[in-house]
Amino acid sequence: MGLSSVVKLARKAIQVGYCGAVIVAAGSASRMGGVDKVMADIGGEPMILRTVRAFAEAEVIREIVIVTREDLIRPVTALCGKTDQVRAVVAGGKTRQESVRLGMNALSPQVKLVAVHDGARPFASQALIDRMVRAGHSFGAAVPAVPLKDTVKTKKNGIVGQTPDRSSLCAVQTPQVFDFDLLRGALAKAEADGAEITDDASAVERMGMTVKIMEGEEQNIKITTPMDLKLAELIWEDMV
Repeated sequence: MGLSSVVKLARKAIQVGYCGAVIVAAGSASRMGGVDKVMADIGGEPMILRTVRAFAEAEVIREIVIVTREDLIRPVTALCGKTDQVRAVVAGGKTRQESVRLGMNALSPQVKLVAVHDGARPFASQALIDRMVRAGHSFGAAVPAVPLKDTVKTKKNGIVGQTPDRSSLCAVQTPQVFDFDLLRGALAKAEADGAEITDDASAVERMGMTVKIMEGEEQNIKITTPMDLKLAELIWEDMV
């Protein structure tokens, strides 16, 4: 038996908590130049379908809730609602944390772990999803990240402030996986405090909790601009 087969058997033997995924696709796509990125075509399929399929095919994901805009509930349901793991398609809120909270509310009471993923990241691999859910199970909070390639500088009034040590910085991705009750409490605290968070881990961090950083993937890009969509087509062509 090869090493890869042994690893696969070991992973199956090590049980993780019942994990539900919240896929957030409720943004306005204001930087897409009029293109609705949720339904944008990548290799002949809408982006949201590719994103959802990656999680539906992951053994560690037991159910999925898709959070989208009110006007997209019907088309997204028509595309993804027939997938067995998709439990619901719900409307998002005014902020990301509200959208995530609404998605979590639609998960079943069985859920112990929640994987929150950007609907605009259609290339998360099975290995990444598996790795992140297992890390979330072990540490309570885990995020994937990749090293920065560019030098980063702070600025003030158009002038360079500082040049942070790049070796201590990373670009954080999704899926981010948390103990369900931990994230629910962190989001509620952030909302009560009027704090705006840029990712779900930020809500957990501000409560003083430790978040484990795991290895991300270069191809797990977030499609935000028309240029990203062109890059996504190249990534897809390289994958097939």
